[in-house]
Amino acid sequence: MNFNLSRRTFLGTSLAIPALAYAPILRAAQSDLSQLSDMTGSAQPITSAERVERVARAQALMEANDISAVVIEPGASLTYFTGIEWGRSERLTGAVLPREGEPLIVTPFFEEPSVRETLDIPAELRVWQEDESPLTLIADWLLERQLASGQLGIEETARYFVADGLAARLPQMRTVSADPVVRTLRMHKSASEIALMQVATDVTMAAYRWTWPRVEAGMTGPQVSALMNAATRALGGTPQFSLALVGEASAYPHGSRKVHTIADGEVLLMDCGCAVHGYESDVSRTFSYGSIRSDVARVWDTVARGQRIVFEAAQIGTPAGRVDDAVRAFYESEGYGPDFALPGLSHRTGHGIGMDGHEPINLVRGEETPLAPGMCFSDEPGIYLPGRFGVRLEDCFYMTESGPNWFSEPAASIENPI
Repeated sequence: MNFNLSRRTFLGTSLAIPALAYAPILRAAQSDLSQLSDMTGSAQPITSAERVERVARAQALMEANDISAVVIEPGASLTYFTGIEWGRSERLTGAVLPREGEPLIVTPFFEEPSVRETLDIPAELRVWQEDESPLTLIADWLLERQLASGQLGIEETARYFVADGLAARLPQMRTVSADPVVRTLRMHKSASEIALMQVATDVTMAAYRWTWPRVEAGMTGPQVSALMNAATRALGGTPQFSLALVGEASAYPHGSRKVHTIADGEVLLMDCGCAVHGYESDVSRTFSYGSIRSDVARVWDTVARGQRIVFEAAQIGTPAGRVDDAVRAFYESEGYGPDFALPGLSHRTGHGIGMDGHEPINLVRGEETPLAPGMCFSDEPGIYLPGRFGVRLEDCFYMTESGPNWFSEPAASIENPI
């Protein structure tokens, strides 16, 4: 069986390692895995009515920002508005949200039946043949709808050939960023979105609780990841990434090409997440196998305090960058850094999360966007000591009118990390 350990290419969890390397570990765990049951049965997917409401809200923002239409390629934003789940290729499938009226869906002629399978809103669907250009089709549609003037919003992940091709065909329009529409909406999660992220987090935490007691001396990081992913699947989640860094590899946030094995007193840093109906979790835990070294315990306690400082600083109206500033100032007072220097915190304090594991905005220096209800973030102020070890504790939270709420409770102690 081929175990897809991660859609992210982390050095610490190489996809190139043959599945055969995991087979004995997973065979030994089969009886335990059979005791796990699907936790996602009651999770409610996003409804067609909510997607229609999203389109209406997008149109109000387009009006407010003087944008005539927004172009979106396959990915999370396309699914967010239309329900369509599709991959990108040289053959364009995409959507155009007009300032008023139903959206347009464009796709190759032979893909239409498949695209309709996940289309979840009322929309006009036009197809193009292999000897035609979908960009001409879009331009003609905008002309028909008398929308081919003013500003054309391009969703931030769209490829250059889409924006450039439309600009050439619509010289009377000015292409602009669609961030004031798409990013603004996706950044503020609804109650139904937060509920799905909660289920995904619950699955990840349950998978951690199952995996950690089954870690044994001599295991490698990829073998631990295979256990975590197997548990996640058994619990009903779709694994998105499973990073397991052993020993010195934990000092490098995304790992090392070197293979390290678990031994007494060794650090194991895990960073794992799954998806439930398209919404993701992201939880990190740092363990000490067997004996707990005093130097590891000290760093672990400092990071745990850093997590609490982040949570306390994350208040409604606070610029997101100030949260990063707060924990970085604390670390500097403890002798780490300064700034992004090592040993210390070499990456941002947190990232947005939702349909994508990493979404705008970030908890990072200089980010002036004020925190607002519905925003969701990771809280992961790790400390890394190159050549020795690293500690990362990560739990996500969402903003409410009264402040932040955890998706998962932070680890209690290095003795009780789950």
